[in-house]
Amino acid sequence: MTVRVSLKHLINDRSRTNETIEELSLHLVNQEVIEKVRNFHKSFPGYQMTPLHTMRELSRRLHVQKIWIKDESYRFGLNAFKALGGSYAIGRYLANQLNIDISELSFERLKSRPIKEQLGDIVFVTATDGNHGRGIAWAARQVGQKSVVFMPKGSSQFRLNDIKQEGAQASITELNYDDTVRFAKRYADRHRAVLVQDTAWEGYEQIPTWIMQGYFTLMDEAMEQIEQAGDEGPTHVFLQAGVGSFAASVAVYLSSKYGESRPTTVIVEPDNAACLYTSASINDGKPHAVTGELSTIMAGLACGEPSTVAWKVLRDYADMYISCPDDVSAKAMRMLGNPLPGDPRIISGESGAVGLGVLSLIQEEQELQAVASQLQLDANSRILLISTEGATDPESYRKIVWDGMYPSI
Repeated sequence: MTVRVSLKHLINDRSRTNETIEELSLHLVNQEVIEKVRNFHKSFPGYQMTPLHTMRELSRRLHVQKIWIKDESYRFGLNAFKALGGSYAIGRYLANQLNIDISELSFERLKSRPIKEQLGDIVFVTATDGNHGRGIAWAARQVGQKSVVFMPKGSSQFRLNDIKQEGAQASITELNYDDTVRFAKRYADRHRAVLVQDTAWEGYEQIPTWIMQGYFTLMDEAMEQIEQAGDEGPTHVFLQAGVGSFAASVAVYLSSKYGESRPTTVIVEPDNAACLYTSASINDGKPHAVTGELSTIMAGLACGEPSTVAWKVLRDYADMYISCPDDVSAKAMRMLGNPLPGDPRIISGESGAVGLGVLSLIQEEQELQAVASQLQLDANSRILLISTEGATDPESYRKIVWDGMYPSI
């Protein structure tokens, strides 16, 4: 089994980012923003904190002090975290249309008849592998608006049906993810609809920034749960990435909270869609795309073009980039679904489990001990992982976990 690793050339020198932290604190993350995001999500009737599991036996097995796994399969009954970003972005967009601050716009007020009459009919459009689109469809339906969702070629029929059940007009295209995003943009432009996409490019960065901010709720919960348990914070965080919005959200949140003592951040991608790894390897400070079919079981990470907003964060905040084959994620899905005695069972999908898969390899494979040393992984390490989805495609999940598809080599 091969894990390709690319170290940033500034891995042990964080002085470059000090001014960036201050600048981002003014524009992207600060305590006021975090509170607005969290309070908005708390106003939803189905809101509750998702579990933060402590994997005590697995920590011993992998020779670290602690492993936490944040389980997003419980989020709003949608089996994935994505609705956090989509709902907040829709809330911010509607607040702007109403010329009021998001802090004044609770869920109950947002779905009220007077607000709906003032806003009129709005159509939200997006491209998705499944989780983001379902979140947009759910959020739009909650506030009495419509949604149109496009999915890339090869998308799961099960995920498509879930999106349709949220009231969206949804279909699978014959395009890869990045071309599907462009298709969705053209559709939104033609129909005077609102594109709510979780990736950014030049000229389209406001809504993707709101989506990134929406993910702060997840990390703020995790930090609260760790502190309530009386534990020290994480020393390391492994973050799976597609276009990079989720990973950048977590990275900038932790940088805002911890400053120069922030946790070591490792970015994990599939081999066939490693746009952030590629961008870091070229090392000219610019985002770079990868092309082709982007084939991987990690559908939520099958993205060939980095988000411009996310790349600006990850370029300066990530400490290591790793790309890996699909069997790394499959192994972790089986590990979580069949835990060591005493550890909780976690149903984690293909995109949700890969961080643990990479961590386990680094700690168990002799040829990767140099990587463990570079990351300073040892018996005192406290590692935060985020299972961003459950079994969003149950048939695929069973083929991997029951039937042993993508076996470890």
